[in-house]
Amino acid sequence: MSKLWFSGPISLRLRSFAKLSQISLTTNFRHALGRRIAPDWDANIETGIRFWRHQFTVAMTHPDISMGRTLFDSVQTETDDQYNVTAKPCAASKGHWYHPKTPRSDTVLLYLHGGGYTFHSGISARFAAMLAHHTGAALFAPDYRLTPEHPHPAQSEDALAAWTYLSNRYSPEKIVVIGDSAGGHMALMLLQTLKAHELEQPALCIGLCPWTDIGDRGQSLRDNNQYDMVQGWMALQFGVWLDPEGAYGREALSPIFQDFTGLAPIYLQAGGREILRDMIVEFAQIQKAKGADVTLDLWPDMPHNFQAYDSMKVSSSMALARIVEKIQASVERNETVSAAAGITVV
Repeated sequence: MSKLWFSGPISLRLRSFAKLSQISLTTNFRHALGRRIAPDWDANIETGIRFWRHQFTVAMTHPDISMGRTLFDSVQTETDDQYNVTAKPCAASKGHWYHPKTPRSDTVLLYLHGGGYTFHSGISARFAAMLAHHTGAALFAPDYRLTPEHPHPAQSEDALAAWTYLSNRYSPEKIVVIGDSAGGHMALMLLQTLKAHELEQPALCIGLCPWTDIGDRGQSLRDNNQYDMVQGWMALQFGVWLDPEGAYGREALSPIFQDFTGLAPIYLQAGGREILRDMIVEFAQIQKAKGADVTLDLWPDMPHNFQAYDSMKVSSSMALARIVEKIQASVERNETVSAAAGITVV
């Protein structure tokens, strides 16, 4: 990550920048000695992983989550990739529109951002611009309510409100719902909400490294802690904040326990080194067995939300190209995403 953006109080900017510098120096020294967390990752990638792991940890353990968010946002890293996109607030619904300056598609994306339902940072805005740029499609990103201040069903209600806003303006067959991490969870659960309300489904649902179980599932939730920016304990804490008193229950709030048969086609991407890998793979296997239209591409060398690396990593570029292909196949050429593909290791 070669670009840095700063926001918030100077003290927090300096604190975060000092930590980033320390992690960078330590990581480069470790690499000089041949000590890497992954043999095929350079010092730049590893520095970013370690830095964001630290930022998540400090923010989530801060006694004031709002201050934790401010600290998390104080330094933002991004790639050199340029996105030819305009962003502006939406007057009709709380959120932002991202319009490619050179549109190449009449598809409309409903993008549900990640962040464990707790964070909504500049990283999410960058992710939205990246998706709009690569797909050439207009993208609406709702500013949904966050936990722990607003537990379930706030996010479900806000997702339905965003869907209603879009589907009143565009045909559902032209809408693709896409989300990363917790946003992937939100996208999948939106399909269930639409089913419950007997509403039309979108043309396609895309989950990028989606959170498919708010409970403790899969060996990777712990075994991949060494590689990932998000840790297993963080995923479990996000689940507690989503349903703090267990009033709704793990099964009701986890996509893996639902039945997606007959709903919109689902396309998933996952990284082999992310903590959510096992639950994503298991979700795809379970839903395929039930007869749902689900495909999953797995990049073994990648951590959580690896799409954000864009041109920095071949796997990320491939993943973004696959998103474009899936949208074109399911929406622009009016074909269904083939369920026969199953799980593909890329």
